[in-house]
Amino acid sequence: MPMPSLRSIHVYPVKSLAGGAPVDAVVEPWGLAGDRRWMLADAAGRQLTQRQQPRLALVRAEHAGNGAVRLTAPGMPPLTAEVPPPGPTRTITLFSDKVETTPADRSACEWVSAYLGIEAELVHLADPARDRPVDPAFSEPGDTVSLADGFPLLVTTTASLDALNSLVAQGDHADEGPLPMNRFRPNIVVDGTAPWAEDDWRVIRVGEVTFQVVKPCGRCVVTTTDQHTAERGKEPLRTLARHRRFGDQLVFGQNLIPRGAGTIRVGDPVEILG
Repeated sequence: MPMPSLRSIHVYPVKSLAGGAPVDAVVEPWGLAGDRRWMLADAAGRQLTQRQQPRLALVRAEHAGNGAVRLTAPGMPPLTAEVPPPGPTRTITLFSDKVETTPADRSACEWVSAYLGIEAELVHLADPARDRPVDPAFSEPGDTVSLADGFPLLVTTTASLDALNSLVAQGDHADEGPLPMNRFRPNIVVDGTAPWAEDDWRVIRVGEVTFQVVKPCGRCVVTTTDQHTAERGKEPLRTLARHRRFGDQLVFGQNLIPRGAGTIRVGDPVEILG
């Protein structure tokens, strides 16, 4: 089998919104540059994601220079949100973490509130290096993450998606397949492996950057959300529950922590170091 290679790169400027697929990306200690530095929160300061609001799948976030983001959504005028200047912070609850963020200006908060039909705000994480450590059970001292669920990057493989889709086709909801990779919101997608090979990875190198493979990724209801229509089904959770249950989690993909810096590019070789 030829050496695996990097099939695609995915960056999500705003947590749980649609993102982009650049041909290259800079790897920072807390993830890909510009990935999930923004997020939405409700009036009580709790995370707002596709878990609670599947219509967020229809909002696209694009980099607009100097950390700003441009948002587009059905029925809404485009909006560009600039990085807020230093000022009063807003404590946001992100799962069990309390994260200090800076609210975007009033027009951005009004935009997201109008789209969702509830009071909401757009907030920015100024300093991932200081504000959000990775779970110490799976990391080293000093490891941090931006506003991703828990780890700096997520890797998936095309072979495992093909295997999963074969299992979906044999199940009770075969009409929902085949599922596209965007259901799993990876940062990097790898070609040229055996199905589920990533279960055994411990260290990989993508181009010039080394990553520690720290934990399988437990999947949630977001994976059942069609990223083009915001409609929900049963898959892939039904099939993962039958075939990919690790303890109390339904697993697809692996979480990564960078162990170096550099730039990764589509087409880069992916070496399995351990």
